[in-house]
Amino acid sequence: MRLEIAMIFSKTMIAAGSLKQLHLALLCTILTIGVLTLDFAFALPADPWTAAQTVQPGPLVSELTQEKDPHVLVIYVGARTLYNGAHIPGAVYYGPGSTEQGITDLKKYTATLAKNSDVVLYCGCCPLQKCPNLRPAFTALKDMGFARLRVLILPTSFNTDWVEKGYPVQNGS
Repeated sequence: MRLEIAMIFSKTMIAAGSLKQLHLALLCTILTIGVLTLDFAFALPADPWTAAQTVQPGPLVSELTQEKDPHVLVIYVGARTLYNGAHIPGAVYYGPGSTEQGITDLKKYTATLAKNSDVVLYCGCCPLQKCPNLRPAFTALKDMGFARLRVLILPTSFNTDWVEKGYPVQNGS
């Protein structure tokens, strides 16, 4: 009888141990799903442009030095103070892309342009992945029908990826 009780007790302990392992595995699964859900919920917005709608600094400098008509139009869509500090020579400014007024001013200016104009937008206020200006500005002009719209890729900032690389700058407005 004692042997039978010991065997039953032993089987119950094994089952209890398995149940604890099962609970632990279930808890780990739930936590993993929770972390993945949080990562997805706080994911950075997807870029509205394709790789073909981007340009790197070196090739843009080459384009800007070429004599062609019409010339590429460069539009800065960041903060006015940064534009005044230094910007790409010939770039125009019509407000930050992160504000309603900035988008309104940008649309008003570009409404007079041909939809096949060669337009490059840039900001460089912060790392590209966190930039609050480029995506809304690009989307606004894309929705207006601009067919040759591109974004200048400045992964870190205008200062790091343009100024410190020795590309030309213009100061003031």
